[in-house]
Amino acid sequence: MPELDAIIERFESVSLEGMDKVKLLERFDTKFTFRKDQLSGIFDEILPHYRMLEVSGTRFHRYETLYFDTGNLGLYSKHHSGKFTRHKVRYRKYLDSQLCFFEVKTKTNKGRTLKQRVRRADIREVIEGEAEALLRKETPFRASNFRPVLRVEFTRLTFVGKSAPERLTIDTNLSYRVGGKSLLLPSLVIAEVKRDRSSSESFFVEAMRRRRIWQGSMSKYCFGVANLYPLVKRNLFKERIRQINEIAA
Repeated sequence: MPELDAIIERFESVSLEGMDKVKLLERFDTKFTFRKDQLSGIFDEILPHYRMLEVSGTRFHRYETLYFDTGNLGLYSKHHSGKFTRHKVRYRKYLDSQLCFFEVKTKTNKGRTLKQRVRRADIREVIEGEAEALLRKETPFRASNFRPVLRVEFTRLTFVGKSAPERLTIDTNLSYRVGGKSLLLPSLVIAEVKRDRSSSESFFVEAMRRRRIWQGSMSKYCFGVANLYPLVKRNLFKERIRQINEIAA
C-alpha cells in the first residue's frame, strides 16, 4: 500500500531509548479491530500527535510468539469465562533484532494488565531455568503444567504519544499455526492503546470514535485457539469471532 507507506514515513521517529520512558508495565488497555484499508486515513489524522518507533532504519517490526497453556487449555478457559485473575504465558521473539523474552501477562480483577519478562536466547518449547522461576513467581502454576499450544506471527507498528504517557500498537499480517493447521488474516488490524491510570487523553481513541470503530477485540491468543482447536468452548466468543471474521474477509 504505497499511500500507507508514504504516511508512515511522515511520522517523527522515536528510538527504543525514548520508548523506555513509556514502558507502562502496569497499564490499562483499549483494543480496536478494523480493516487494513482504513489505516491511511487514520494515520493521516493522528500524525501530529504521535511519534513512531524506528530501529535500525525500520518502522515495521516482525514478531513471533509461542503461547503455552495447560493440558486442558485452562488459561484459555479462564479468558472465555471472563474470570480474574488470569494469565498469558509465552515466548516472544523480535525477529528483526533477534531479541527474545519469556513473558507472563496478568490481568487483575481491577482491570490492570501487568507484564513481567526475562531475556532468553530463543523461543523454546519448554519452560525452564529463569523462565520457570518467573512462572512460579507470577502464577500458581509449575512449568510441568504447560505445553506449547499456538504460534502467532505478525508485523507491528509502535507509537508513543507526544503529550500523554501512551503507547499505541498497530498489528497487521497476522498468521496462526498449530500442528499442520494455519490461519492467515492479511486484511485485519488489531490496534491497542496502552495508558496508565493518570492518562485520559488519546487522539487515537478519538479518531476511532469519529469513525464509529467501537472498542472491543479478542486477544490474539483466544482468537487463535477458538479458531484452530475445534473442541474448545467458544459460546461466549461466537459473536466476536463472527465480527472479526467479517472484518478480515
